[in-house]
Amino acid sequence: MTNPTIKFSRKDPQKFFKTLNKRVNNYFNENGVKKTGNWKLHIKTIFMFSLFLTPYFLILFLDVSGWWKLLFTMLMGVGMAGVGMNVMHDGNHGTYSKKKWVNKFMGSSIYILAGNVYNWQVQHNVLHHTYTNIHGHDEDIDAGGIIRFSKHAKWKRFHKFQHIYSVFLYGLLTFNWSLTSDFKQTRSYLKRQLSYGKMPSKWKQWSLLAVTKALYLSIWIIIPILIGIVWWKVLLGFFIMHYTAGLILSIIFQLAHMVEENDMPMPNEVGEMKNTWAIHQLFTTANFATSNKLMSWFSGGLNHQVEHHIFPNISHIHYGKISKIVKETAKEFDLPYNEYESTREAIKSHFRHLRMLGSEPQLS
Repeated sequence: MTNPTIKFSRKDPQKFFKTLNKRVNNYFNENGVKKTGNWKLHIKTIFMFSLFLTPYFLILFLDVSGWWKLLFTMLMGVGMAGVGMNVMHDGNHGTYSKKKWVNKFMGSSIYILAGNVYNWQVQHNVLHHTYTNIHGHDEDIDAGGIIRFSKHAKWKRFHKFQHIYSVFLYGLLTFNWSLTSDFKQTRSYLKRQLSYGKMPSKWKQWSLLAVTKALYLSIWIIIPILIGIVWWKVLLGFFIMHYTAGLILSIIFQLAHMVEENDMPMPNEVGEMKNTWAIHQLFTTANFATSNKLMSWFSGGLNHQVEHHIFPNISHIHYGKISKIVKETAKEFDLPYNEYESTREAIKSHFRHLRMLGSEPQLS
């Protein structure tokens, strides 16, 4: 169930999405390619889980110096982000495999990343993908007033410095998942009757949340302490792992939507948006560093955000192939295709955008 107060226009006189969808489907049909993941994704899954979990076991069972443990916790954070972007993300979009149980299993990897499937699917699949960059509806642009991500959000004096302090807060993303965010979201989403698919029972959701959080804390905190690692070193390593993952995930997320090229439209007085949903995605989303193979590989194709938002039912391993179709069709219909050539250019645009939004309201 989605928020009924926002309605996208049904008028697409140029029939942009119908044309684009046909062309993309033709690509898969003509090449005999499935829209889901393949062996390339399977190999990457093994690599990302190895990067995430191998350092954990090395810390537990090898007597290494503190510097090595520091390096291992940082590697765990990199692997944690990699699992989230490449495995969990595709699984919870139903694009990892054609088999539902495989998607569910891979999507459930979020439980060892400190998150919750129900909350993530509502926030990401429902609210973010439907109401992209719409203030008050897309929770990805709601930082609780600490950072002003939208010109429609209330301005406060300390926002003048947000382009400086924001990067330090970005690392807290997954740390907040593990401690507070999931509980707040569960209470909010159940109360609002929001779901992605079948609405879960309150008892089941709260019970699952409690059990998975207990198991999570047992794996990452209790077991290391019981094995003999000093408690403060465990907590420090836990924080470093999360901070590394949170910083990576936050920056990659922000470069797709919080940049100068993207719009932040609002509905009119009767709750209607100007554009159709697909065209709305073009105005509110940006690609970056798509020619950088390492970035495309590690980020799970999240640097191909335009393709992902228009075709969330297609695995990220195909975005590089269909991006040419999307770009040419957008140009043909005189629609935007926001793109930054490098990660560096996108980062610079993001912080310029934050600085602009942090200035006086009338200048935003």
